[in-house]
Amino acid sequence: MSHRHVARSLCIQTLFVWDFNGYQSEQIPDILNYVIREFGAGIDDATFIQESVAGVVAKRTLLDDIIQKAAPEWPIDKIGCVDRNVLRLGLYELLFGDQEQIPPKVALNEAIELAKNYGGENTGRFVNGVLGAIYKEMGEPGKDQISKKKKFDHTVDPSTLPVEEKGGAVVFSRDENGTIRFAMVHDVFGYWTLSKGGIDLGESVEEGTIREIKEEIGLDITIVEKLGENEYVAHHPEKGKIRKHVHYFLAESAYVPLVLAVGTGGLDQAKWFELSEIPELMMYDDVTKLIATAIEKATTLATA
Repeated sequence: MSHRHVARSLCIQTLFVWDFNGYQSEQIPDILNYVIREFGAGIDDATFIQESVAGVVAKRTLLDDIIQKAAPEWPIDKIGCVDRNVLRLGLYELLFGDQEQIPPKVALNEAIELAKNYGGENTGRFVNGVLGAIYKEMGEPGKDQISKKKKFDHTVDPSTLPVEEKGGAVVFSRDENGTIRFAMVHDVFGYWTLSKGGIDLGESVEEGTIREIKEEIGLDITIVEKLGENEYVAHHPEKGKIRKHVHYFLAESAYVPLVLAVGTGGLDQAKWFELSEIPELMMYDDVTKLIATAIEKATTLATA
């Protein structure tokens, strides 16, 4: 077992004692000293432990808010104490860790291992599902640092995994003056991204995408053409490993107010943007490429 994995285990033990007993943050140093003395004799990573625990405690409100939005069906106070603090520590490392020393994918994998070691039967899957969804929303930063050659998880044959079809769209509108605007959604990490969701059994990809956009931001869209698609292996909290196949479309709608659905995990705002505003937005790389293609096509349609 690596020293850093042991250090994270001591972090979880410290956070558990603090959280379970309702101690104040001022008592953290005493709890940490006790945990290290009793369970971490000879540990040479005390600074990492201290900084990680202090960081989680200091940013608990933000971390809990993101976890809540990523798993809206699980109120933070209803999540088990071990699960809750594994999520907090894993999310803290994803968002605020030194990515040169701890690539986000490593932080995610470590959190899953901690969950398996210290939680219940389904804790690993639950943590995997929540943090995996957040990691995906972040654009999977650093995934190539783990494997530059393999797109899929090397431990399984992707062709044997169940497939979850998803659909999303770059939605634009044209008003009576010819002004083009694009509908975007804002996630809890501060990025503007695209509305998307799962395709139900019996739906075509186009039908499912139209329904998802309506449910998520309240727009009735007309699909213009397909922009592209991608596929990746992800972890479902109940099904385990699955393949997610995402289809992206260019779509048009009327220029009407956007209404973000209540309980939309990981999203906190929906807004229209004019062309001149798009370059100023903070977006993920894959979204930026889709938007660039969509702008070109939408502009061509508007001038045809």
